[in-house]
Amino acid sequence: MDQGTPAKVVEIVKRTGVQGEIVQVMLEIMDGPEKGRVKRRNVKGNVQKGDVVILLNTEREAAEIKAQ
Repeated sequence: MDQGTPAKVVEIVKRTGVQGEIVQVMLEIMDGPEKGRVKRRNVKGNVQKGDVVILLNTEREAAEIKAQ
């Protein structure tokens, strides 16, 4: 079983969700065939710049949050 791909948080974009529980971040893929690419993802929970998260799927990317 694959354990996922590590990615480093390089930028906090915006909080979203009904109560602000989702954080949209820019992640730099640290391993695998997409190493070095920067992707936008939604993360649930507390994260800050420099944290490492494990992505189970590196192919998906979150849509940009539009201003209301």
